[in-house]
Amino acid sequence: MSISHSRQAHAPGLVALSFSLLMLATPALADDDIRLGKTLLLGVGDYPATIPMVICRPVKSLMVKARRDLTLDRVKVIYGNDRSKTLHFDRNLKEGQESGWKSLGSRLCIKKIEVYGNSSGSKAGVEVYGRK
Repeated sequence: MSISHSRQAHAPGLVALSFSLLMLATPALADDDIRLGKTLLLGVGDYPATIPMVICRPVKSLMVKARRDLTLDRVKVIYGNDRSKTLHFDRNLKEGQESGWKSLGSRLCIKKIEVYGNSSGSKAGVEVYGRK
């Protein structure tokens, strides 16, 4: 058996394995959905968990996903010439739960995101997603 024949015999299995791993790693988001960033909420406090943006990201809607149990109060987005808009959520999220999409009214070029809320433990990770 030659080396090229041996490689061909294993190629379909490798392709199937690679495809299945790719499907596991891909989040269930639409094509227009992008992860804007992630941060940590620390305990109880009135100080935001900040996600600075390296470049401005134009989005019409936001959604927050909890990595641990938390209470999501609000998300403040800073856009344009340091203007801001605050989206109020006021809800408890369990680990892995999503907040649902909230509209910003129009497409805004986000420069910074501030997440306000409380973690159930000492800290809780949050991810913020945007929809174009």
